[in-house]
Amino acid sequence: MDLFILQSFLPLFMMTFCICLFIVLMQFLWRYIDELVGKGLGVDIISELFFYAALTMVPMALPLAILLASLMIFGNLGENFELTAMKASGISLIRTMAPLIVLMVFIAIGAFFFQNNVLPVAQTKMYTLLYSVKQKSPELEIPEGVFYDQIPGYNLFVDTKNRETGVLYDMMIYDVSRGFENSSIILADSGKMSITPDKTHLFLELWTGESFENLKDAASGMKNVPYRRETFDVKEIMVPFDANFNRMDEQGMRNQYVGKNMAELQATIDSVQHRVDSVGNEYATSLRSTPHMNVIPFNIETDSVGNQTYIPTPEVQMSRPIDVDSVFRGSSSGVYLNHLQTALSRAQRNRQEYEYRNLTMADDKRSIRRHSIELMKKFTLSFACIIFFFIGAPLGAIIRKGGLGTPLVISVFLFIFYYIIDNMGYKLARDGKWPVWQGMWLSAAVLLPMGIFFTYKAVNDSAVFNKDAYLNFFRRFLGITQTRSIEMKDIVMEEVRPELAVAKLGELKAMTEKYLAENPARQSYLAYWRKGYDRDSLHALRDYQEYLVERLSNSRDKMVILKLMDMPVLRSLWFLEPSRTPWISNTMIALFPVGIPIWLYGRYTQKQLRHDLTTVNDVSSQLIKLIQNGKDKA
Repeated sequence: MDLFILQSFLPLFMMTFCICLFIVLMQFLWRYIDELVGKGLGVDIISELFFYAALTMVPMALPLAILLASLMIFGNLGENFELTAMKASGISLIRTMAPLIVLMVFIAIGAFFFQNNVLPVAQTKMYTLLYSVKQKSPELEIPEGVFYDQIPGYNLFVDTKNRETGVLYDMMIYDVSRGFENSSIILADSGKMSITPDKTHLFLELWTGESFENLKDAASGMKNVPYRRETFDVKEIMVPFDANFNRMDEQGMRNQYVGKNMAELQATIDSVQHRVDSVGNEYATSLRSTPHMNVIPFNIETDSVGNQTYIPTPEVQMSRPIDVDSVFRGSSSGVYLNHLQTALSRAQRNRQEYEYRNLTMADDKRSIRRHSIELMKKFTLSFACIIFFFIGAPLGAIIRKGGLGTPLVISVFLFIFYYIIDNMGYKLARDGKWPVWQGMWLSAAVLLPMGIFFTYKAVNDSAVFNKDAYLNFFRRFLGITQTRSIEMKDIVMEEVRPELAVAKLGELKAMTEKYLAENPARQSYLAYWRKGYDRDSLHALRDYQEYLVERLSNSRDKMVILKLMDMPVLRSLWFLEPSRTPWISNTMIALFPVGIPIWLYGRYTQKQLRHDLTTVNDVSSQLIKLIQNGKDKA
């Protein structure tokens, strides 16, 4: 059986993993499509970039693939009644899942080593290659009728061009490479453009035109700036334009948090934290030793070795509080304003100094958080794989639907929910609003109870997704009338004795009349919340009624069977006796207007109950007549 489960799961898992990886890879493509198109990149560069991007997308595709594959495999087993056969043979669901649980443990261990050893290298190479692609100059393709600004320092306008010969007509070139104030303009009737063999310069050959150049550098100190005008028949220009693909050095990205393994991340965290602590202690010492109101809070004593000790100065004992306003009363308005301006300047200076100190430490704290987040990611992927398996496998056993339809819909919704929670926790941890461990383990803390719940329900064959169970619950809660269905029995094990049946129906009538007499038709607001209708007596009445209906269903008289179907199903609703929960009753009595809607609905359910009890009484009388008439005919 274990081999059968593994042989069924592994091909399905590989298929779903490839599908999920392809989907997230397409997301990467649409995100960076603008950076790749029009750069003249070779197939080898694009393939290398996509290979490294696929490796970096594995942490996102792997949990989704496990969820989808486990849903499909156990959905197929449930749909083909293979799970039912296993349970009938005494094999529990946990035992059925055992080989896949072992496999998930190995996948989780492999995911950890992948995150620690492979992913940093893949991310380093992918981001380095991606930034190199961004820096590459676009492929030279001059459009017609618009300005082309992809040549650094130049704007080029071409009215028309001959695609066969490559000749450009009615050209206008703005050269702002030396600054806007030293710009030059070239107008040409036609021209031709080509790239040098080393792909580092553009060679422009222009025919029949003129150029205008600003000579501000030569006119230093002159009020009017001269310019130079030149008319030419042929003019050749060499423009710097690097069309080669230059790879950036990977070392810069390797030093970032995305390119480090656990040991390097922990070493960086420790070193940066040590620097933050040292700077913080220095700031604290400086703050403690700074005089306030010309009072020095510490005396510094230096021993023979040179170690300094800060000894707090004794507090100044004041005979009476200082009247600060008296200082201003005895001064002129100029002195008064001078004191205020001095105090304001000192406060602003102190504020700027502390803000600067905070900013200098904020970068280090941000670096610690980013490295800690990357460190936590080494473990969260492995845990997410196990959690998604314990969500997908029980769900598949519960819904019992195979294929790609229902499992795919459920997987997408669950993964979107996981992605939102995980992204929210990541941003809270990144911004320092939550501790890093809380933000990064938020998704696991939310999904773990779901996995435990679904596994528990699947093991106990609970109808979690049985719509009839939920419909019956809401039907009972809202008091929706239920119809009784009784069929004529072909074989009767115990015959109905007419005398006993009539006596029992008489007892039922007596019980209904007594209940109607003891519970008034209309109850006031206070009487409803303090007493209501007696549900214990109602339970006894309902049980007796159901017992009698079950006994009379053995009758061979078809008219009796049909009349039994008119017997209403008595419902015991919470709204009939809310006083069973005293704290709710007392609260609603104290907050009088709040409980009026519930009181009105409770009155409605009481009215329905009285109608059902009256119907029980009438049907019982009619059954007595039918049974007696049948006895007389016999």
